[in-house]
Amino acid sequence: MKPMHLALAATLALGGFAAAMAPAAAQNTLRIGLQDDPDTLDPVSNWSFVGRHVLQSLCDKIVDIDENGQIIPMLAASWEWNADSTALTLKLRPDAVFHDGTKVDAAAIKYNLDRELTIKISRRKAEISAISSVDVVDPLTVKINLKEPSVPLLAALSDRAGMMISPKAGEALGEKFTDAPVCSGPYKFVERVTQDRIVLDKFPQYYAADKFSFDRLIYRGMPDSNVRLLNLRSGQLDLIERMAATDVKAVKADKGFTVVPVVGLGYYGITFDINGEGADLDAGKKELVRQAFSLAIDREAISNVVFDGQASIGNQPFPPTSPYYDKKFPVPPRDVAAAKKKMAEAGVKTVNLELLVPTDAERQQVAQLVQAMVAEVGITMTIKPTELMTLLDIARQGKFEAHLVGWSGRVDPDLNITPMLACGASGNDAKYCNKDLDGILTKARSIGDAATRKVEYDKANAILQKDLPIVYLYHSQWIFAHNAKITGMKPAPDGIIRLSGVKRAN
Repeated sequence: MKPMHLALAATLALGGFAAAMAPAAAQNTLRIGLQDDPDTLDPVSNWSFVGRHVLQSLCDKIVDIDENGQIIPMLAASWEWNADSTALTLKLRPDAVFHDGTKVDAAAIKYNLDRELTIKISRRKAEISAISSVDVVDPLTVKINLKEPSVPLLAALSDRAGMMISPKAGEALGEKFTDAPVCSGPYKFVERVTQDRIVLDKFPQYYAADKFSFDRLIYRGMPDSNVRLLNLRSGQLDLIERMAATDVKAVKADKGFTVVPVVGLGYYGITFDINGEGADLDAGKKELVRQAFSLAIDREAISNVVFDGQASIGNQPFPPTSPYYDKKFPVPPRDVAAAKKKMAEAGVKTVNLELLVPTDAERQQVAQLVQAMVAEVGITMTIKPTELMTLLDIARQGKFEAHLVGWSGRVDPDLNITPMLACGASGNDAKYCNKDLDGILTKARSIGDAATRKVEYDKANAILQKDLPIVYLYHSQWIFAHNAKITGMKPAPDGIIRLSGVKRAN
């Protein structure tokens, strides 16, 4: 298909996006292209990376991170640990309000943390499981009491676990809060048309409203990276996330656009159903089959073919550049003979496996490469392209055999393992449970010294290298591209779009 035809097809697929959005653009609107349509807009239940882009502008957090990955104040102006790190006291800023006009006070913080620990739909429980109780000391002071020391807690509060919703709206809407979210961020909810757009308007009463220059934000989910880029080039979008690595050189050469890459904290990998409904298969039941699967993969080829060599290959929850990476387990080269030997040890000659894959072009291409590689060792893998929201729901229910999703990463190492692999964790799609691993992770969370802590994560990694509930593949950069008139973007390593200080030049 010729480029101009693809551009036309993309415009038609958007239902006249250019015409519909032209008036809004004149009102100082920022139009953002996301890789997928988000799942929910309730911080307690959201599990998609793209949802975090929207929630970042909609819902302020207790703390945030800066472009260097350092934790900085947000709703909490300051914080202090007690001597044995079993209590965290937060001092709140006095001028924050929710979009319904109610105050962001200590009672609201308590309401939110209690909600995350108790509501049925919560996917935050594992992230803040160390909390035993929350005390309202005074209107602007909150004391969080812990069951045991938990070094990762502040890092968890810099993401969805720290996103505060209006208690008034939370009580009124319950599990339907996602339909009309009310938070305290720089932008308030206007509308959502599923599989089309999410619209937010600037909240004038925001305490730092002067740092946010756009009056309206429009988010569009576009799984095809080519379509996102074509809409950027044609002026239908101002900013896109996760531009294909293979397009970087060409876009950098165009003076009308700016490319902003940042090294990520997370990983992409294939998660196997170990104990759910899809686990009654050799790939789910036998770790030797999963080990064979991993040995059959040429990760370097995946990086070169799909990402123009810009993805960092990996085999652990942390990238090789991380201080927590365990060098005793380097990324294995492809070894077909060793993989076949593992299959023989497992007592199987062939394995059939269905892999759920989001519909974006990059992960589809990764899946196709893996499919061809593992076929050589007797694993017949069927690829099932699945819209992201549907995939996440299927995975949550455990009704899958394997999926290729990933994790965007957090600044604390615990949060790259525990939410996905701790026994009973709400994000544990694999339904994997290893009590020894849980004990190691619990101990690691109580250790403040990084070197001592790494010893525990090395022990955890040794277990994961054997069990392989997730076969880690690569760690990619977050690559943003925007119109050259947009200035001030400073992406953080979590890959989330933050719009403070971002503006459009005249």
